Amino acid sequence: MSENNPCPCGSGLSLSACCKPVIDGSAKAATAEALMRSRYTAYTLQDINYLASSLDSGELQSFDKDGTAKWAQDSTWMGLEILNTAGGTPEDKDGSVEFKARYERDGVIQEHREVSRFRKIDGAWRYCGGKNVGPVQFRRDAAKTGRNEPCPCGSGRKYKKCCAK
Repeated sequence: MSENNPCPCGSGLSLSACCKPVIDGSAKAATAEALMRSRYTAYTLQDINYLASSLDSGELQSFDKDGTAKWAQDSTWMGLEILNTAGGTPEDKDGSVEFKARYERDGVIQEHREVSRFRKIDGAWRYCGGKNVGPVQFRRDAAKTGRNEPCPCGSGRKYKKCCAK
């Protein structure tokens, strides 16, 4: 991938102006989000050493380098979407980033959604773990119509004998 191509993290900048300096060590991620973006880009570039170097010591102990390399290699990365950030500014010591990463693996398009935690250690942001977030549950705006209640369509019949059929 050319360094003049758009960065895989979706920032709109070129790879050389966005994540590449963080990945190659010539710059530090200024924010937790910047580290998150660089980690996604490292997956697309299959730079497993960078992924390991961006972990805090607790996460590094359980890091499966071979499994991570296989996942990165066997996946076609389709995009990163940052959904929410909390803290993680240059002045903060902790932060979190909620994101969705889409990828195709074995012919199936998948989505990884996570709230990642970050901590600034010795002036550098590190990934400290995350919590997978499943699909968002549907919530009704109004109360559910009971089977034996009048149908909301105004027919005068019970819901179960009208629109619930």
